[in-house]
Amino acid sequence: MKPAVFLVACLAALIAFSGCAKKAAATAAAPSPGTPAAPFKITVQLDWVAEPEHGGFYQAQAMGYFKDAGLDVEIIPGGPNAFVMQKLATGQADIGQGDSTNTLLALAQDIPVIQIGAVFQNDPSVLMLHADNPVTRFEDLDGKTLMARPEWAFLPYLKKKYSIDFKLVPQNYSVANFVADKKLIQQGYFIAEPYHIIKAGGAMPRFLYAWDAGFDAYAVLVANKRWAAAHPAQVRAFLKAYIHGWRDYLQHDPAPAHALMKQANPNNTDEFMLFSRQMIIDEKLVTGRGPDGGFGNVGRITAARFATQIRQLEDLDILPKGKLAAAQVMTTDYLP
Repeated sequence: MKPAVFLVACLAALIAFSGCAKKAAATAAAPSPGTPAAPFKITVQLDWVAEPEHGGFYQAQAMGYFKDAGLDVEIIPGGPNAFVMQKLATGQADIGQGDSTNTLLALAQDIPVIQIGAVFQNDPSVLMLHADNPVTRFEDLDGKTLMARPEWAFLPYLKKKYSIDFKLVPQNYSVANFVADKKLIQQGYFIAEPYHIIKAGGAMPRFLYAWDAGFDAYAVLVANKRWAAAHPAQVRAFLKAYIHGWRDYLQHDPAPAHALMKQANPNNTDEFMLFSRQMIIDEKLVTGRGPDGGFGNVGRITAARFATQIRQLEDLDILPKGKLAAAQVMTTDYLP
């Protein structure tokens, strides 16, 4: 996940060019006195194809919450090659979705982004097991075979914390191997993969949650740092509408968001979207499960959580020691 030196240099040049271009465009588009202000354009780059994990965006869009806030929000679906950080760094997107671990790695490479809010209070990346798998604890993973992304920072964390080792098969983003091999333990996204496993003839899997091992990353909203600092009122308006979108999506009729998701991703079915939404609700991914959980917690991030994650990644030599501090990587200034 760490960009090469030449990529960072290219990003720096692109950032400078993008900044000049935006200034020129802003000057050319300045309205004459007395002209009603046009909606403020914000481009959002998603990390994956449109699915219920993006419910807050699509409900806010469908219900007009962004529009009511004076915003013209364009949502760009992602995928395996979304390149969220690169697009944020070069001004091709203003706000993006990612996970806090990879965002910290980008920040350590001096990519000019800032984490401004939470999508999920807990990153839904988990280990999936068949119901009859004898593994019940993280310690039981010793000597087993796991299919997962090799760069997932949770893997070296597990090895170090529990003094274990395991064989790693690179993730192929399919559940076919998991359904066929009852012994296989596979990384999955808690919200989506279980549905596809069941549809492929398997049973609902069991999960080992990364947060239960003390590795508690966020799924986050990330912004171009300079852009956010230049437009604080609009960023606050965006986050307020986005949080409203999540609350409405989870508490009321999700059909408006689902209709837009179908347009953006024809592979979505009503059954899949309702299943995934229920998984989000049951695991309290948006609201949080602790004593501070609840709908008042939607979007919230804390410096303490980031300080813990930075320390964990430093201990694993994934982040250079002393390179980052919580105050550098996140802000609550834009949250309502």
